[in-house]
Amino acid sequence: MRRLALFLLPCAVAVLVHLWLAQRPSFSFFFTPLENSTRSDERLPFFDVLVGVLSARHHHDLRQAIRDTWLGYITDHPHFQHRVAVKFIVGRHGCPIPDEDREDPYSCSLLNVSEPVSGQDAEMEIVTVADPSLLVAADVSAIALDFKVLHPVVITRLGVFSSGTRPELHGNVTVKLLQLDQEEAVVTARFSSISMGTVVNWVWYKPVEQFILPKGFEGTLVWESQDSALLTTVNSSSVELNDGGGVLKISSIAEGVLPHRSALGFPGLAGGFTFTIYDEDGLSGLLRGRAARMEKHASGLRREDATLQEESLRHGDVVFVDVVDTYRNVPSKLLQFYKWSVGNADFNLLLKTDDDCYIDVDSVLMKIDHKGLKRRNFWWGNFRQSWAVDRIGKWQELEYASPAYPAFACGSGYVVSHDLVQWLASNAEKLKAYQVEIKL
Repeated sequence: MRRLALFLLPCAVAVLVHLWLAQRPSFSFFFTPLENSTRSDERLPFFDVLVGVLSARHHHDLRQAIRDTWLGYITDHPHFQHRVAVKFIVGRHGCPIPDEDREDPYSCSLLNVSEPVSGQDAEMEIVTVADPSLLVAADVSAIALDFKVLHPVVITRLGVFSSGTRPELHGNVTVKLLQLDQEEAVVTARFSSISMGTVVNWVWYKPVEQFILPKGFEGTLVWESQDSALLTTVNSSSVELNDGGGVLKISSIAEGVLPHRSALGFPGLAGGFTFTIYDEDGLSGLLRGRAARMEKHASGLRREDATLQEESLRHGDVVFVDVVDTYRNVPSKLLQFYKWSVGNADFNLLLKTDDDCYIDVDSVLMKIDHKGLKRRNFWWGNFRQSWAVDRIGKWQELEYASPAYPAFACGSGYVVSHDLVQWLASNAEKLKAYQVEIKL
């Protein structure tokens, strides 16, 4: 009989554990973080508030700080642990390009530059006009060309096209180089019929004070007619712009391109400029070391993947969304979490925050209870009004038509009702991911 009891004891324990787990619908929610989906025959775990914390892949210390503070408070609280669930939102994929080889620190675009040719003329023209018949009178008084510096350059001369098929100028033209969204010009050159400068390939040039334009500099070159005489332009399809082997990223001036809402002129060319590549040896060294950096970076990503999976299995609080984890992808990252949330949990409200923020859980839940905030069509947060659309920087947005966004809640912390999250998740593929976290 004793042997039979010893034989049956493990089976009985297994049955009891199975029954216990069956009574805890949230178990799989916390302990299967890598699957990111709940089976259709499982009952979804319910919470009053589901908290989504946006977190970068390498922010291990920030996530742990949250676990040691307000998340730990929730976990240990006898009531809150059943009312609130917290998930860290992390991109499944790291950018495969090392920081030094990206166009900017906010995206995952390869810095596609060519090796400088040894012995070539150091000064380059952005445009060369071989045939003066390509020059035509413009029908606007201001023309602008936007560009971004991907490796440091020095602008040496500013220029304006000749008037027609003869190397002369008929009016007064001012050429300015400005940093985008700045009113004061970096350098300026003024041209007139009595002060034309030096002509090269049907472009009149004047030297300007030389400044090093660093990587990431975003500028605009503006030609303005100072009298009734029209500017001279060129058909963009008939000339090829020289970007110095990729050190400059020049905005499109193709026919049909409309000016940016804050542009100082119509997109096009009314002249040119000359420039030199700063620190050619440094650029050559950067390119020579790329292969080794790529290999080292790939190895680092594999280690990071393993560390993240270990962290997720240990804590059960990480949701991996199918995006490359960069700053530019924050809106898409958030939308993917909305899709995950409606398929993996039942909740009244979703609170979104960042991994560098502290949440006063008591105050949030008291406000929800006292104000009766468990309702539909609800969005609670610190709203920004008439927030200007950034033309440069990490929140750069060039496609939004208005100069200001409609009112929206600050991303450091806001609460939305389940029906709004459901709508966003259902329409995620149709929504435009502008460079703000949420637009309804």
